[in-house]
Amino acid sequence: MAELVDEVTDLLQHLIRNRCVNDGTPDSGDEVRNADLLEAYLGTAGFDVESYESHPGRRSIVARIEGSDPTAPSLMLMGHTDVVPVSEDGWSRDPFGGELVDGFVWGRGAVDMFNLTSSMAVAFKRLADDGFTPRGDLIYLGVADEEAGGVLGAKWLVEHEPDAVRADYVLTEFGGMRFPLGMAGPTLPVTISEKGPFWGRLRFSGTPGHGSMPLRTDNALVTASEAVRRLAAFRPPTVVTDVWRGFVEGLSLPDDLAAMMLEPDRIEAFLADESVDLGLARFVDACTHTTISPNVMTAGTKTNVIPDAAEVTIDIRALPGETAETVEELVREALGDLGQQVEVTFDFAEPSSESPMDTPLWDILAKRVLDHIPDAVTVPFLLSGATDSRFLRDLGNVCYGFGMYSERIPFDEFAAMFHGHDERIDQESLEMSTRLWMSVARDLLT
Repeated sequence: MAELVDEVTDLLQHLIRNRCVNDGTPDSGDEVRNADLLEAYLGTAGFDVESYESHPGRRSIVARIEGSDPTAPSLMLMGHTDVVPVSEDGWSRDPFGGELVDGFVWGRGAVDMFNLTSSMAVAFKRLADDGFTPRGDLIYLGVADEEAGGVLGAKWLVEHEPDAVRADYVLTEFGGMRFPLGMAGPTLPVTISEKGPFWGRLRFSGTPGHGSMPLRTDNALVTASEAVRRLAAFRPPTVVTDVWRGFVEGLSLPDDLAAMMLEPDRIEAFLADESVDLGLARFVDACTHTTISPNVMTAGTKTNVIPDAAEVTIDIRALPGETAETVEELVREALGDLGQQVEVTFDFAEPSSESPMDTPLWDILAKRVLDHIPDAVTVPFLLSGATDSRFLRDLGNVCYGFGMYSERIPFDEFAAMFHGHDERIDQESLEMSTRLWMSVARDLLT
């Protein structure tokens, strides 16, 4: 046990210290550092390792233990190798120090998602070193650029090297944390579906003029500000998806509470109740609504010039079934009469993606988590954010987001660390995840 924990801890610390910070520009990230680290760690004994560079410094690696039966199912363990920027003043410790303190590894990426990237690599190498001979391929993918939409990572691989990342089953982020809900035991979500990211720009036109005479002027900034107010106040329809229904039913809630979570009108009443825990309300809202968040506004050239143009960027996360056309219609509906005055474009327009539950991997996962948490209940989960799974599903891959976590970090603290301050993960969770990947691979591939 101690040797395994030390190994995954050390690899995690080095991934953090490599500072592969992705700010969204092509020349950031430098995932080549973590790609080289993983290649050096994995070695080549008993398997092949290939690297793919979409842009200088933006390297992904694929390691593969060849299966003995080409018709047998294959399994990919996928972890990304980049992290988001940090605001260092908000951290209690060096965000790139990878410090080990009282059984916790601290640093940017500790939960998103280097804990899984490192534990998957260790599980893969341990299996290879043990002489694991699977029927189907076991694949490890350390992928670049997840934190900026995957254009130079998973999306690029799917478009340019699809055979390298084609697999029947994929395990990756995000899931496994213990929800403070349910009556039957610890509730562990398995992400089988993701909302679709539609990142848009709204452009408003006006008429320039002198700032000293603003009466009844056509100020594009004022128009855009009213548009932001309307977007923030708008409530898209409440939708109970199949995944949300499966999630609620898996919680074994009291009948009245379960009914409340499955009836659109009662969900709205629940969300309007200010006595409800805000974190829970936000979660329920995101899982039952297409959400629109206006996040950036730009306008004007000079203090004394009335702006003739303004732009608002919006982050829309769409439920299953929504398209770019229906999302744009929703935006124009929210804007009312202003909807006729705005130009709408999308930088990202990717529909929701989903994988089925009725698979051998689901059954094996549900069984193997009981080795670590005997009374755990696994439930399907719709992720409000986006991961690289959406690209791999285009190849026909069944993708689940999961991980094993101890009780050392409460759910609310765990959730707040994604892209937040003071990311850290405990060594018990690292060990649990590593052992889970090994047992699932053995069960599925032999």
